[in-house]
Amino acid sequence: MLKQFAAAASLVAILTGAAQAEPVKVGMITTLSGGGAGLGIDARDGFMLAVKQAGNKDLEVIIEDDQRKPDVAVQLADKMIQSDKVDVLTGIIWSNLAMAVVPSVTAQGKFYLSPNAGPSALAGKGCHPNYFSVAYQNDNLHEAAGAYAKEAGFKKSFILAPNYPAGKDSLTGYKRYYDGELAGEVYTKLGQTDYAAEIAQIRASGADSVFFFLPGGMGISFLKQYADSGVGLPVVGPAFSFDQGILQAVGDAALGVKNTSQWSKDIDNDANKAFVESFQAEYGRLPSLYAAQGFDTANLLLSAMAKADVTDADGFRAALEAADFPSVRGKFSFGPNHHPIQDIYVREVIKEGDVYTNKIVGTALTDHGDAYSAECKM
Repeated sequence: MLKQFAAAASLVAILTGAAQAEPVKVGMITTLSGGGAGLGIDARDGFMLAVKQAGNKDLEVIIEDDQRKPDVAVQLADKMIQSDKVDVLTGIIWSNLAMAVVPSVTAQGKFYLSPNAGPSALAGKGCHPNYFSVAYQNDNLHEAAGAYAKEAGFKKSFILAPNYPAGKDSLTGYKRYYDGELAGEVYTKLGQTDYAAEIAQIRASGADSVFFFLPGGMGISFLKQYADSGVGLPVVGPAFSFDQGILQAVGDAALGVKNTSQWSKDIDNDANKAFVESFQAEYGRLPSLYAAQGFDTANLLLSAMAKADVTDADGFRAALEAADFPSVRGKFSFGPNHHPIQDIYVREVIKEGDVYTNKIVGTALTDHGDAYSAECKM
């Protein structure tokens, strides 16, 4: 069933000097059921919090569950474009779904704003003027993890990730900045929950460290099994494996682990402080990386609506490219391929009272773009 959200007052009353824009209809296709539901729910909730705060009567959002299935996502996108007449699409979490949906969406003249997935194939030769990755390019957080591992002095990492586009991008990114030896490189099944075989490989590999990218329930399963195994090697990963929604399920097994992220709840700027406070007040939980990305995606869209009509594709695109909104990340801009340029931090898992969370302990990469922008010809 379609869930429709319409706000109650115009953004024009808030953003002075903006011309009255045509109404904008957004189709949000995200994962709201199954093992990856927490990620999609957080992205949706962050997006809709920004919509509520803006109070824009000219913005309508239609939300559907892709069930983490590419064929379902494609069917939903086609329906939203052809029947619902949406102007902008967003919401996809998983890169294999993004690869199935985004090229068709942009080929039909619609805008796509990604609140999470940023596959390398869409950053380089497959870039498109109407595609914007608001979160990152997939390699980015893993590049930062590789840079941290190098700085930490690790010489022999065992690395693993799921066998799908984002998993391949993750290990590529880690290896781009890590210059040590690899004790092993393994691709696991997407959605896998039993990691006994991989942990046995790690134990026998002679590794001095482990890097893994296993988002959602995959990361919970791996971390618990790894902690129980007693292998005890230092673990490094991206935020996806140590995000707010995961940490409570993992518990003490995650304490002290270093992970990399372009966002953290303790980034010291007014927009982020207000976001964390308002998200907790609205939903009764701390926001995650996915919630922060959803929030920024909505505010990017709202900033473009304040400057140009969505019917003026060139003007609306230019307004998106300007990224004239207060990002919860602080510094934020788009590179020439419509992917972010931003700082990426090193975080440590800590415990605040009864809540497991992250704190920033350093900066891995500053004003970081991506490795594919030179291949993008727009």
